[in-house]
Amino acid sequence: MKKQEILKEIKDILIKNKLSLSTAESCTGGLVSSYLTDIDGASKFIFQNFVTYSNEAKMKFLEVSKSTLDKYGAVSEQTAHEMSLGLLKYADCSIATTGILGPTGGTIEKPIGLVYISVGYKDKIKVIKYISKKADTNLRHKIKKDIAKQALKEFLDFIKNTLN
Repeated sequence: MKKQEILKEIKDILIKNKLSLSTAESCTGGLVSSYLTDIDGASKFIFQNFVTYSNEAKMKFLEVSKSTLDKYGAVSEQTAHEMSLGLLKYADCSIATTGILGPTGGTIEKPIGLVYISVGYKDKIKVIKYISKKADTNLRHKIKKDIAKQALKEFLDFIKNTLN
């Protein structure tokens, strides 16, 4: 499915159901938010979006706990979950991303291209572990685009399944 089709479907679902959406992005640096605001009518469902690149920003704006960051790291299922949980205080729905774009910083346990995408609606949160198909390119912008599109796809699948 093409990005524009995904965006249109997200818009239609959110507006039809009178739902708001907030995003919190670390590794994608606001690209998910940018894609969402590329579509006409985004102001009808976008509430507030954050780029929480630092741990301090994750704690301040999303209430990610210091103990979670200390124990599991910023790139973890637990941190992604808490990012979405924090977003759901602002809006009905959430999309959060935290990962490693490289070309440095990757490890065997957390390779370049690894991202945790968290999507939420009301009291339901799902965290998806994804490794970018573009990771072998070592080009941050390509990895970022791949992850942002995947986050939108994951949110669309999640919200369709949750509302049905």
